[in-house]
Amino acid sequence: MAYLTLFLTAFAAATLLPAYSEVMLGAMVTQDYSLWWLWFWATAGNTLGSVVNGVIGRQVDRFKEKRWFPVTEEQLEKARNRFNRYGQWSLLLGWMPLGGDALTLIGGVMRVPWLNFVVLVAIGKGVRYGFVLWLVLNTAGVPSESVPSP
Repeated sequence: MAYLTLFLTAFAAATLLPAYSEVMLGAMVTQDYSLWWLWFWATAGNTLGSVVNGVIGRQVDRFKEKRWFPVTEEQLEKARNRFNRYGQWSLLLGWMPLGGDALTLIGGVMRVPWLNFVVLVAIGKGVRYGFVLWLVLNTAGVPSESVPSP
């Protein structure tokens, strides 16, 4: 059940919903959970949340003419141009706290092929969660005997 909670929190954190999966992951490190599974479920949930952003991005053209749509055509064009400058490789930065969600949304707008989208986003998210685990293990004073093995 704890892994599912971590997965759902990481999923929500990749969307516009307020969620802090790093805090939950950090707290779970000191408990009797496999580091491998913690990393896996956090990465999987956060990557899937970014896929939702990509799906939403692919629908932008359907709604951009609506009065309620929150982004102007000019803003959308500016985002497209910025994304084109670095291309799909910028999805490796989809983990960033500020702007990462927007990158994955624009990746959808730009119709990055799904395999490329998922692989690049998952690499970025996986590295981030690996860093969070490393940081907690090396700075929080977690005794090595209390860290479960994978």
